[in-house]
Amino acid sequence: MKIAFVGKGGSGKTTLSSLFVRHLAASGAPVIAVDADINQHLGAALGLDETEAAALPAMGRHLTLIKDYLRGTNPRITSAEAMIKTTPPGEGSRLLRVREENPVYEACARPVALDGGTVRLMVTGPFTESDLGVACYHSKTGAVEMCLNHLVDGRDEYVVVDMTAGSDSFASGMFTRFDMTFLVAEPTRKGVSVYRQYKEYARDFGVALKVVGNKVQGPEDLEFLRAEVGDDLLVTVGHSDWVRAMEKGRPPRFDQLEAANRAALESLRTAADARYEARDWERYTRQMVHFHLRNAESWGNARTGTDLAHQVDPGFVLDERVSEPA
Repeated sequence: MKIAFVGKGGSGKTTLSSLFVRHLAASGAPVIAVDADINQHLGAALGLDETEAAALPAMGRHLTLIKDYLRGTNPRITSAEAMIKTTPPGEGSRLLRVREENPVYEACARPVALDGGTVRLMVTGPFTESDLGVACYHSKTGAVEMCLNHLVDGRDEYVVVDMTAGSDSFASGMFTRFDMTFLVAEPTRKGVSVYRQYKEYARDFGVALKVVGNKVQGPEDLEFLRAEVGDDLLVTVGHSDWVRAMEKGRPPRFDQLEAANRAALESLRTAADARYEARDWERYTRQMVHFHLRNAESWGNARTGTDLAHQVDPGFVLDERVSEPA
């Protein structure tokens, strides 16, 4: 299952996504964790020290490798330069699978040992002043979108993405790439404002959205969230001594996480797993094509000097039954 954690800056989405990754790893499930946030904190939340986190390979620096591998023998994609972040797979494209070894993982993923298991961690890389000025930082997250567009994940396999804060995810079609989106919201007016934006934007695309109430301290906070988000509120999380110790760099064993918070994490997994039977690969592929054509018309054709609509393979549907090219 492909799962996104979103929310405003400071809402606790990176902490919640890291706890969820730990929860999945403790069960023995195969997990790929991806830090797609502007502020690269997921590695530290998973226990890496500053030196280890700084040494993680940036996906954005391996774009040519990623493009060359994924395009495979697809005759519609003539070169890596002609491939943009929304280019959909087609006949001959190489696909990524959670459990395999491949050149993309070799270059961009690193194993992180957690209690009960090891996960693969991938990061967009640190954002620089030039990313926020001359070159929009969304170019960095394009590597993540490209990989998600070519990812075939099965039951009981998980890809967990810590997304950029706020509603910036709507700058591309990446928000439609997930089976479940968990929006982390504090019980404040600002805390639920991103929820309203997500709800509005996602409505027309069938995005499954659930709210995780964070920093909930009592009945009044819970009542506020229920009034603001209604049935979309899935669980709430309160104070955690375990998290406080983790933030100090001294996390206890994960099985010592408070019982209420462990139960909340299991509720997240149950909600995500329930979406498996609702998967619609034809719609998924159709949305990929929709955003690719929009990006091609708005900037991609001019950037590459070619009509990127020709990259769309009209007979191709991405699903678990697609075989690898010869």
